[in-house]
Amino acid sequence: MGFEILDFPCDQFEHQAPGTNEEIVAFCDVNFGITFTHYGKIDVNGEHALPLYQYLKSQKGFAGFDEEHPLATIVESMLERTHLDYKETPDIKWNFTKFLIDRDGNVVERFEPTADMDVVREKIENYL
Repeated sequence: MGFEILDFPCDQFEHQAPGTNEEIVAFCDVNFGITFTHYGKIDVNGEHALPLYQYLKSQKGFAGFDEEHPLATIVESMLERTHLDYKETPDIKWNFTKFLIDRDGNVVERFEPTADMDVVREKIENYL
């Protein structure tokens, strides 16, 4: 099919991924039936951000949350208290931010955690 999902756990968002790499993989496999490739825990923001994420963010910055999603106001409220300029930075705002890269290695889409998964699926299918 020509499509691959890569999972990079990150514990920079309210410590949602506190376990070891093995514990995170086991949790995801048992609770969600994940079958895609898992990598070790990384930083996506800050001075220790993985270079891959530095690149991804430089190609597709933050464009806002899907206001229809029930988590949008919750995440925005948390960010407004801790990162006043969050709307102006390309930083990853929360876990489950997704990037879509085409066959030529171009970063073509960025989906925030509030993105409608039907929209994500449609965009993926358009590139296949």
